[in-house]
Amino acid sequence: MLKKNLLLLMVLLFTSFIFSQRTTAIQCGKLLDVKTGTVSDNQVIVVRDNIIQKIVPKADFKDKVDSVINLSNYFVLPGLIDCHTHVLLQGDITSDDYAAQLLKESIPYRTLRAARSAAIALNNGFTTIRDLETEGAMYADVDVKKAINNGVIPGPRMFVATRAINTVGHYPISPKEYNWELNLPKGIQEVNGADDARKAVREQLAHGADWIKIYADRGYYQLPDGSFRSLPNFTKEEIEAIGDETLKSRKNFAAHAMTRDGILAAIAAGCRSIEHGSGMDEECAKTMAEKGVYWCPTIFVNDYVADGRAKEGSMINQQFRAAAPKIFQTALKAGVKIAYGTDIGGYDWNLPEAKDFEFMVKYGLTPLQAIQTATTTAAELLQQDGKIGVIAPGAYADIIAVKGSPLSNIQILERVEWVMKDGKIWKSQ
Repeated sequence: MLKKNLLLLMVLLFTSFIFSQRTTAIQCGKLLDVKTGTVSDNQVIVVRDNIIQKIVPKADFKDKVDSVINLSNYFVLPGLIDCHTHVLLQGDITSDDYAAQLLKESIPYRTLRAARSAAIALNNGFTTIRDLETEGAMYADVDVKKAINNGVIPGPRMFVATRAINTVGHYPISPKEYNWELNLPKGIQEVNGADDARKAVREQLAHGADWIKIYADRGYYQLPDGSFRSLPNFTKEEIEAIGDETLKSRKNFAAHAMTRDGILAAIAAGCRSIEHGSGMDEECAKTMAEKGVYWCPTIFVNDYVADGRAKEGSMINQQFRAAAPKIFQTALKAGVKIAYGTDIGGYDWNLPEAKDFEFMVKYGLTPLQAIQTATTTAAELLQQDGKIGVIAPGAYADIIAVKGSPLSNIQILERVEWVMKDGKIWKSQ
């Protein structure tokens, strides 16, 4: 009798679960397959709860569903992925812009602003982001991620890097610029020596970091032949300790690295992605391609801050800007995997998050290839291929819609009109 009752209870629970799931049909005017570039007319995406079940022609659709969404006048594609954001930063053209946030704004206040940033990213059509450090706000990115996952605030799916790691004296805020008697906040976690570096990785992972981020170089400069160099931040023992501790914990690390001095050292230590890489050379590009290391170019942010920083006396961003088209072509020729990353937060969150697409197309990608950097390639970088960045059976229902074809005009992606993340509509015009 007990076994029969238990069996009956299991059947009832399973039946209840089945009937609690909601099925939605999304009628698409045009639907982009980002893997092949095929655009299909009049397709229906069937979503059960938060998972895509199938895609069928409208003429063949016979399923009984709970609701129908009509996007017949829209161009539909997967939710976009931004692999380099800073939700806890609100723009820092100058060092004063940066210092004001760390010195005048509490971490709770910055976290409230970060909630707004996350909502903006979602409204921009970015249903997934990798947030690469809090810039002095400790582990507040873990809280923002948790609040999104728990339905407290709207926002994209987040992968977070918490504090980032650099060596002592090589990141703002610097005591030489302020009263050295004050215990000033730092934008990163400072380390000295391999043991310290290893400890920092462990601490950040223990606090919820999905990724580890390092600052591999500093002091960028251009040589007379047009190439770029910098000063490495870590000893060989320090950067290898970070890589070893991260990888054996089954995590990955991203490296802010501008020139060969930081890029090659980070690759040797096992990094999965190079951030910025604004002064990379042919050897860097070749090594990245051979090792399968991804590149997040973050082009627009450099363009945005270049003139303001030049007025303060630093010309390097203008030099990076002038070299950007050639360096991008060098990476393309070598076969480097390019993942979309903006560094938004480094520029104002009110500016377009999709602006980098325009630069990528200008520098040599087709519109489809540019879209792939923010869908299939970005998903691969995050080891989420098949789950995000595609509209396919088994993937999360992360879907966006625009008016007009971004394959004809990539700037259309700056005007996303409809957003579904995880099967729930967050934006509808």
